[in-house]
Amino acid sequence: MDIRRAMPVIRTTSPLEVRAFYVGFLGFRVAMDEDGMLMLASRSTPTTQVIVAWESPTAVDPELVTVDLSLEVADVDAALAQAQVDGYEIVRALRDEAWGTRRFFVRDPTGRIVNIASHL
Repeated sequence: MDIRRAMPVIRTTSPLEVRAFYVGFLGFRVAMDEDGMLMLASRSTPTTQVIVAWESPTAVDPELVTVDLSLEVADVDAALAQAQVDGYEIVRALRDEAWGTRRFFVRDPTGRIVNIASHL
């Protein structure tokens, strides 16, 4: 599988404090700032990223708070086919999202939810 990015998803009830830590202390830059989520990227290695997610009634992606890890892959359809062949539990079916990704969620052997996506 061709993995382009791996981003841990950090769930919080204190997004401002978490933002201050990752941006102010660690030096990440804000790559995306939406209600319910921040995508933070390293200034020196832009594909090193962290997602911060919190519950919000107007969140762009309310399902993000259920995810532990987000992976961008070259071919999400092939990834889904392989997950099914290997017998992994598909937690959320493959679908195209309004923000330009195609994704599904799969449960890893430890019980964590992995968002596997490609850009459309």
